[in-house]
Amino acid sequence: MTDTPPLAEGYEISTDPDRIDAERVHRWLSTDAYWAIGRAREKQDRAIEGSLNFGVYVTVSGEQVAYARVITDRATFAWLCDVYVDPSVRGKGIGTALVGGVREHLRPYGLKRMLLATHDAHGVYEKLGFAPLERPDQWMTLHF
Repeated sequence: MTDTPPLAEGYEISTDPDRIDAERVHRWLSTDAYWAIGRAREKQDRAIEGSLNFGVYVTVSGEQVAYARVITDRATFAWLCDVYVDPSVRGKGIGTALVGGVREHLRPYGLKRMLLATHDAHGVYEKLGFAPLERPDQWMTLHF
């Protein structure tokens, strides 16, 4: 598996749920993330509450600049979702370092797999060891 890229100097990753800026995360996702456009604040708050959350913060100010969440049983499976990096800090490797940090945080659980869905960032995730489904014909989905 590929190495975890270092986080840019001056930033830190945290899983402390009290540090999540829920208003900012909702604004990012509901107005700028193609998969969550229009998502209601109440729904986003429930998603945060039911997930393992990761934030990237400016070390000095504590301002949140990126977010990701994982739905997991911490034993066999994880779903990585809502990965978002504020446009003001894109291009600094923050997203790649965040996803690498998520991967390393989950590694001790001995999960069989972690999945994600992406429309346009395959190259970013491939650098971290993600690959297309080997047998997509074995997977199904139920839409509500």
